[in-house]
Amino acid sequence: MPWLCLDEPAVKAAFAKTAEPPMLAIQDSLVTSDAPKPISFNSARFQISAAKLSDCPPDTGREVAFAGRSNAGKSSAINCITANGKLARTSKTPGRTRLINFFSLNREDCRLVDLPGYGYAKVSRDMKDDWQQHLSHYLTDRRSLAGLTLVMDIRHPLTDFDQMMVEWCEHNKLPLMILATKADKLKFGQAKTAMLGIRKALKDVQCLEHLIMFSATSKTGLEESRKVLSDWLEGV
Repeated sequence: MPWLCLDEPAVKAAFAKTAEPPMLAIQDSLVTSDAPKPISFNSARFQISAAKLSDCPPDTGREVAFAGRSNAGKSSAINCITANGKLARTSKTPGRTRLINFFSLNREDCRLVDLPGYGYAKVSRDMKDDWQQHLSHYLTDRRSLAGLTLVMDIRHPLTDFDQMMVEWCEHNKLPLMILATKADKLKFGQAKTAMLGIRKALKDVQCLEHLIMFSATSKTGLEESRKVLSDWLEGV
């Protein structure tokens, strides 16, 4: 029966050509499926607002907080980074945001945090002291805090609040990134001079890992700041 007369070497060669590649493909797919998702800032969604530390989400994973004096452009910076113009509310009355706002990302273990603005709000002294107390508790006790992004107006840098936050990060050895915002409001030469002044003033600050010229309008510094945030959230 000729149909039973198989050429053994030919059969082995056929299996070598057809069987092995699919196995390799399956193995490759298994390896890549275990890798964590790359962080997508466009996926950012409002998660919860917290008036005090006990109201915050579970203290797991990693999160990066944004801080800034009122009217420094913090909300605009967050909205630019997440490509969502309505994510962080920009108030016409600076300093009215009194809550810690959490934003979830496409990775459940990663979050962005919008801290209350500090400065011009027309509220009582007792209320301002209350804000500072809750902010201090968050910055001191939040174990998942991987880094702080300090937003300052490049035209009015290193206010008392800015310097207080820098000193706090230095004392607690928390990685710090500074976004010198509203760079589009200055000519390039003026902006460059301002950046040199900030860098010189902070030359001895060990916790300062990144100083970035930023503009939510022109998108200056957008990709660089996203890269820093990704590295911090990934634990790189």
